[in-house]
Amino acid sequence: MNEVNNQKSAIHNIILEGRKKLSLSGVTDVDRFDESTVLLYTCMGEMTVRGTDLHVNGLSVESGEMSIEGEIKSIVYGDPERRSPLSFLGKIFR
Repeated sequence: MNEVNNQKSAIHNIILEGRKKLSLSGVTDVDRFDESTVLLYTCMGEMTVRGTDLHVNGLSVESGEMSIEGEIKSIVYGDPERRSPLSFLGKIFR
């Protein structure tokens, strides 16, 4: 049964609807968010969403699904090896 759960969480998809609503799956962690930036981690690595008036409407840690609304201006993938935030020491030596 754990294999089935791991396979579900390993799937990463994004759906952008009219640059106003972003639905994500495969989210493993959210580092930080404000009205202009959401920094999150997926099973495919880190991701940054930038825009204006961004609101995180839904986040399910169990299913790995997330919903963001606002004016989305960019979606950028970062390091594919980083799937969780750095520790304090990791941030110092980054």
